[in-house]
Amino acid sequence: MAGRFAPRTARPPLPHQAARGTGAGLSPAARYPAGSPGPADDPPLNRDWTPPGPLDLRLVLSPLRRGPADPTFRMAADGTFWRATRTPEGPGTLRVVARGDRIGAEAWGPGAEWLLAGLPALLGAEDDPDAFTPHHRLLAATRHRRPGLRLLRTGLVMESLIPSILEQKVTTDEAYRAWRLLVRRYGTPAPGPTATLGLHVMPDARTWAMIPSWEWHKAGVDAKRSSTIMRAVRVARRLEEASTMPLPEATARLELIPGIGPWTSAETLQRSNGAPDAVTVGDYHLPGIVGHALADNRHATDEEMLALLTPYEGQRHRATRLILLSGRIPERRGPRMTPGNIAAL
Repeated sequence: MAGRFAPRTARPPLPHQAARGTGAGLSPAARYPAGSPGPADDPPLNRDWTPPGPLDLRLVLSPLRRGPADPTFRMAADGTFWRATRTPEGPGTLRVVARGDRIGAEAWGPGAEWLLAGLPALLGAEDDPDAFTPHHRLLAATRHRRPGLRLLRTGLVMESLIPSILEQKVTTDEAYRAWRLLVRRYGTPAPGPTATLGLHVMPDARTWAMIPSWEWHKAGVDAKRSSTIMRAVRVARRLEEASTMPLPEATARLELIPGIGPWTSAETLQRSNGAPDAVTVGDYHLPGIVGHALADNRHATDEEMLALLTPYEGQRHRATRLILLSGRIPERRGPRMTPGNIAAL
């Protein structure tokens, strides 16, 4: 028991704690150590890229947005997209805008080179829309109207896994609020000229692991979801390896973690791997939407949804994206799920 009262070894501050200091009197190297955002006035790295076909930035990048106030993603009024993320090289901010038939990109921070190198994959260069053959008039018409749809690939697992865990069994508003609060409090300001946008980079694995239980509670995250995130961040490096695996192996890697099931793994791998067949099962609304669109059955189950998607084996996620974009969504007739508020308990 004596060790319990031994003096504790000093630990480096968490990002949100370090941000409270002014940094006065420190050299640039000390103020911006490896992996930190860096000065806001650093010049950006640039890249222009010409996509191989029609490309709609809004359709491609929208799956990365976790609510209208997502601190890691912004779309400006001029059609410019901003993304703050944590790359293997450190924090980075990416600005993307369409310039005619070309895409212009700027990046800041230690992760700038990594982000620009991965720009084509992010915007669907590795996706093959021609691999999809519509067998239903609705899908054929939607595909014709949305030629710029491509499935993105971020190459980053944890940035999609953690918000997907937060979205388990709660309303989207609850999940978005939790993501917003936790990233703003424990993340770091995004590098580059992002102060007016309020962009933040999500915490690293160590910082997620050190968030105290009461802070999860204040963010409205129950013990089941926070415990799943804790288990995931302890093996974050192993989970990140799933971004280069084929879909079955990647799914198996993620689902080794207790609390991560088919719904969460699919929602993650759709974004990190650009997996066109990662169909979301276990969703509250999707089976009814697919059933209504393809068979006029708004009460379809997961099994009935998968049966309807059988002709699109290998492209089932793309099929569901097209259905969601078609506008053929059944009218809600039942009560909405009541948002919880465990923070008030």
